[in-house]
Amino acid sequence: MKAEDLRALQAPLKDRYRQEPRAASITLRARGKLNEAELVCSVETGRALVEAGLHPLTGGNGLQVCSGDMLLQALVACAGVTLSSVATALGVEISDGTVSAEGDLDFRGTLGVDRSTPVGFAEIRLNFELETEAPPETLSKVIELTERYCVVFQTLKNSPRLSVGTNA
Repeated sequence: MKAEDLRALQAPLKDRYRQEPRAASITLRARGKLNEAELVCSVETGRALVEAGLHPLTGGNGLQVCSGDMLLQALVACAGVTLSSVATALGVEISDGTVSAEGDLDFRGTLGVDRSTPVGFAEIRLNFELETEAPPETLSKVIELTERYCVVFQTLKNSPRLSVGTNA
């Protein structure tokens, strides 16, 4: 996609959102079906069902995806799409690229082995390997704007209010 095509695609949306700010707001949803016998949760992705299960370090068999992996995959997907959009908007050609994320977990927290060990990722690192002829300062701008506009990155960086409910 060319920069002018992206601008043409997004211009009417931006105009509408300036005129009607509420039109830009949406509530995204995810849904899963429990299977207690197998300790899995089948998550609807819009294209298929993904079975999430325990990570092998917490007793899983490795046949299902780990929700921690899914979190990192969501970050990679969002950052990749955002980087591509930013590069396109700035007219920066990326001839090839890879986005990767890795995160450090200590399952002693999750398993309740050590109450002083936090549950969740202690650190997440996002990395881009990009082939481009863009000068370093332009590439830095692409990365800066990708960080700024990546929904998943910003959500992780600036934790939203969370709540838990039940309909039992």
